[in-house]
Order: sequence, then structure tokens, then C-alpha cells
Amino acid sequence: MKLILLGAPGAGKGTQAEILSRMCKVPTISTGNILRAAMKNKTPVGIRAKEYVDSGKLVPDDVIIGIVRERLAEDDCKNGYILDGMPRTIPQAQALEEVGIDVDWALSLEVPDETIIERLGGRRVCKDCGATYHVVSSPPKTEGVCDTCGGKVCIRKDDAPETISHRLEIYHRETAPLKDFYETRGKLKSVGNMNTVDETTKAIVGALGL
Repeated sequence: MKLILLGAPGAGKGTQAEILSRMCKVPTISTGNILRAAMKNKTPVGIRAKEYVDSGKLVPDDVIIGIVRERLAEDDCKNGYILDGMPRTIPQAQALEEVGIDVDWALSLEVPDETIIERLGGRRVCKDCGATYHVVSSPPKTEGVCDTCGGKVCIRKDDAPETISHRLEIYHRETAPLKDFYETRGKLKSVGNMNTVDETTKAIVGALGL
């Protein structure tokens, strides 16, 4: 299965991607994780990407496409993959098609903005390994310490209150139009907001016929 996950920041794409990855035995390709690793390691592409991320702008398409294309060429992607956070714009989606990267479905997680704001305000991330937590629904066992690697858990700049509204603005302007893009290709599936992670997973399984 080759799947794209769509939805506003904080809609639960990363969580559902991990679950579907285990269920379908295909890797999750998170452009966010790839970029964060590059920025942490201060690679040339990471330094370039950091300038855009720090100013709240989208990373240029040529950087994203190059990173994703290299990742999808690896052996573990031969039987499929889940793209989380890519494409973000119609030009990116067109660029993926142009380089021969196709998908079976684009799954959109439909979550209201007010719910997104509440979720992101409580999200925390490990600075070292990128593991995600939430102060209410899934806090680390020890406050401020990552369960996985023992690194420091903190709020990302992207999740600070002053930037959440800006991120939602960008999503609605740049990314939401992708739903129409994939619908015209007969590849769009949508799942509404559910009360729990498990309920959302069940709805996704039903929508995709897994």
C-alpha cells in the first residue's frame, strides 16, 4: 500500500501513520523527522531547511522532493510506504507524479481548528529522538524526560501558541487544496474527527478497506 496522509498540523497524522505502518508492514516516511535529523546534523540541506523552518515558512519543494525520492528508493519501501507531511502543496504533488512517485490513496483526517489548537498547545517533543507526547493524553512517565531515549522533552517552536494560528493559515491556504487534487484522481478518502485514537484507526481501516 502506498498512502499519503493529509490533515492540519496536529490532526493525528503521525500517530495514525505509526499504527498503519505496523498493521500494513510498510515504513512511515515522515518528512518532518527527515528534516529535523538533517537540521540537527547540520547537513547542507539541513542548514538551508532550518532558515525556512525558523521563520515559519515552508521548506522549498526541491529540497523536500530530493529527500523523499532518495528515501523511497531504499529497499524497505519496495512493498509500499506511508507519506506523512508530504506533499504539502499541489506543486509538490505534481512534482511527485513527475518523478514517478504514485500513491494508492490520499487519506484526509478532518479535525476542526479549535480541536487542533487544543491538541498542539499540549504537545511535547523529545529534542533528541523526536518522540511525541501530550501533557494530557500521553505524557512521558517522568515529566520532561523521554521514555525512549532519556532526552529532554519540550515544546516545539511550531507548537507555541503564537505560531499555531499561523500554521493553520498556511495549511488552509497551501495544503487543504490537495483534497480536491486527489479527489479528481479518484484517490481521496476522508475520516472525520473521532473521540479516541482507536476509534480513528477503526474508521481509517474501514475507509481503506484494510
